Amino acid sequence: MAIAAARAADAKKGEDIVVLDIGDLMVVTDFFIVVTASNRVLMKTVAEEIEDRLSDMGVKPIGREGRANGGWLLIDFGSVVCHVFDPEARDFYRLEKLWGNAGRVDWEADEAVEQGA
Repeated sequence: MAIAAARAADAKKGEDIVVLDIGDLMVVTDFFIVVTASNRVLMKTVAEEIEDRLSDMGVKPIGREGRANGGWLLIDFGSVVCHVFDPEARDFYRLEKLWGNAGRVDWEADEAVEQGA
């Protein structure tokens, strides 16, 4: 799911996509997807593509938070939480630094799916 979400974001021109493996650091989820979209319209487009791609896999979100005009959207799929930021919000929240101990998943590699992410 995490790999599919990252690839969905990439397909809609999401930028600086990071998949953080936080399963050992947090009990409520396993992966954070962090992506930047350059404007509000693109933020919504990226979020919709992530939802569509995971829906095709039979996975529905259990929650949504934020607004594009607020610079941040969150889609909670349970074991995967996707954060779509505008550049300013991404810089402000700095989730990669906050979760600096988390492993990073190479979502672009062909074997990434086989690693279980």
